[in-house]
Amino acid sequence: MNEVQLEVAKAYPNDSGRGIARLDPDTLLHLKLSPGDIIEIEGGETTAAKVWRADRQDWNTDTVRIDGFTRQNADVGIGERVTIRKAEAKKANRLVLAPPEEASVQFGSDAAGMVKRQILKRPVVERDIVPVMSSTNHPFMRSPGQAIPLIAVETDPGGVVLITEDTEVELREEPISGFEKTGGGITYEDIGGLQNEIQRVREMVELPMKHPQIFKKLGIEPPQGVLLHGPPGTGKTLLAKAVANETSASFFSIAGPEIISKYYGESEQQLREIFEDAKEESPAIIFIDELDSIAPKREDVTGEVERRVVAQLLTMMDGLETRGQVIVIAATNRVDSVDPALRRPGRFDREIEIGVPDEVGRKEILQIHTRGMPLSDDVSLDHLADETHGFVGADIESLTKEAAMKALRRYLPEIDLDEEDIPPSLIDRMIVKREDFGGALAEVEPSAMREVLVELPKISWDDVGGLEDAKQQVKESVEWPLSDPDKFDRMGIEPPKGVLLYGPPGTGKTLMAKAVANETNANFISVRGPQLLSKWVGESEKAIRQTFRKARQVSPTVIFFDELDSLAPSRGQEVGNNVSERVVNQLLTELDGLEEMGDVMVIGATNRPDMIDPALIRSGRFDRLVMIGEPSAEGREQILKIHTQDSPLAPDVSLREIAEITEGYVGSDLQSIAREAAIEALREDPDADEVEMRHFRKAMENVRPTINEDIMDYYEQMEDRFRGGARDQFAERGGGRIGFQ
Repeated sequence: MNEVQLEVAKAYPNDSGRGIARLDPDTLLHLKLSPGDIIEIEGGETTAAKVWRADRQDWNTDTVRIDGFTRQNADVGIGERVTIRKAEAKKANRLVLAPPEEASVQFGSDAAGMVKRQILKRPVVERDIVPVMSSTNHPFMRSPGQAIPLIAVETDPGGVVLITEDTEVELREEPISGFEKTGGGITYEDIGGLQNEIQRVREMVELPMKHPQIFKKLGIEPPQGVLLHGPPGTGKTLLAKAVANETSASFFSIAGPEIISKYYGESEQQLREIFEDAKEESPAIIFIDELDSIAPKREDVTGEVERRVVAQLLTMMDGLETRGQVIVIAATNRVDSVDPALRRPGRFDREIEIGVPDEVGRKEILQIHTRGMPLSDDVSLDHLADETHGFVGADIESLTKEAAMKALRRYLPEIDLDEEDIPPSLIDRMIVKREDFGGALAEVEPSAMREVLVELPKISWDDVGGLEDAKQQVKESVEWPLSDPDKFDRMGIEPPKGVLLYGPPGTGKTLMAKAVANETNANFISVRGPQLLSKWVGESEKAIRQTFRKARQVSPTVIFFDELDSLAPSRGQEVGNNVSERVVNQLLTELDGLEEMGDVMVIGATNRPDMIDPALIRSGRFDRLVMIGEPSAEGREQILKIHTQDSPLAPDVSLREIAEITEGYVGSDLQSIAREAAIEALREDPDADEVEMRHFRKAMENVRPTINEDIMDYYEQMEDRFRGGARDQFAERGGGRIGFQ
């Protein structure tokens, strides 16, 4: 009898609950199997699954990929070995299913038929858990996309049987006792994008519980606690649930605030009881959610209760009594508010950061949440993963729900809400389209960015007329590092940290920053100088720190400081409360302090570059100073084209001619001319349907140019001053000022 031993790996996101085992082609050949055959999987118990081919990256790895339910049926964990052989499956005459002990389920009228349709052609062994996906019109409502575990209490004949059209499926409502396997719950397949984190938690938690002898042999104590921290919604609690479910350890969960009681000593007693129960039922996992609420820093708390609870927790975690096989997992998104005495080895040995997922992680999470969804062919999960920078797992879940609701709204007019049953034909027709996800993307924003998110106007480089030189410089400094970092690695250089756009008002500095953010597909945080300033000491600096912290969490990010001169004027000029001096200092430390910036680019814009603190405009902070001056004649023509592209122009209008006679006009002036000309045409004739050249001439009389000689001289001096060498004179003269005449 041909058989092989393989290592168990977790299933692909879309395979969960389908009873599939994935093998590589060599193994299939060796066992003389073809896709769709039935195999026996023997671990602690024996179960059966249908064979499919594994993806390319899993070839020659000696693994078999099976989901949480099949792992439970075979009584193995990830990383353990199972024996696999071809199975002779008989047709099932009869199958009896019942819910596990803790679930009581009412079945609807056609529940048996519904279940049978779902598990057709599936191999089942007696005592197996058979997951049935719930769907919208399901006899037992759980959240759609979640599998409901039923236990195969009886099969006729015995052994491996295959469910066919002729099988009689019987459902029993009362739970079956004596079946200690409880299916359901969260498995590792329900967690996307946390490959390394799962690996680290498993070696901390599963190894000591399953193979304590390894630690004895090495002569070390197994680890005692794991602290998971990271932004809200990244899957900390989910990971703890999955670990508990997969290790088959007893699970005790403490929600921080539940313990706190008004009676003296009661909170501590509740903690002690939980630890004692866990010890009796070991191996056990105690999970403390929101750790910062019951174990805050003792010096910062006024309440006596919290201090006693922290002290009790410390003694429970490494007091004189041994804890046995009890591991504590805690989760918090404010790791800095947790009492430092807890964060030392021996209590929480490992701190694992669960961060915002990258693109690969986001795709996995999308696959998990769209598992049960009828997606149309035009929905590309790769494209969605690319669009959702900074989204955490919870945001992606809400995105898929929102898309499904949008799809539902399309079908609502056809549904008669008074009827009991919705016709099955309509339900079969329902699909979620690309436009539903598009609409949902407009409504769901990344939760880590809630306070600082700016709705990005869809502005591309095509909307920025002229300024070719400046555009090129900004692209090199901002777009390349974010979209093609390899160039910089290849040359062995660091990308610039910041770009300062300066120039007369109305030349398109802010517009450029918007175009950059849009074209690089990065998150965009816009900071208007004055809104950060606060009258409370320390608040303004805190606002800047928070902005940079958020930006790092959801990188790649572009932070845009508009009117930088109001936020960071030269120090030493100010009399009074020195807010802006402290703000400048904070900005300097953020830009090149000890912390790494990661994929965060800073763009500043100002029309008074001489007022900015000289320390900010040295290399390493704002490395590139890009002058955005008045547009050339070609540039002006482009700008006019952009602003008149939707206007009906008469044949006699020559934009080229207008461009040539509008010297000194900047982008915003030209926009005004285009608007004035159209209004002029309407003033003459309310029913006018085109704008003529004379209207433009009239408009030019009303709009005066922004740039005159004094202003141009000022900016040319500034440009000379910022070109090499001149910075030193600038500093010597104490940043002398030039007033506008």
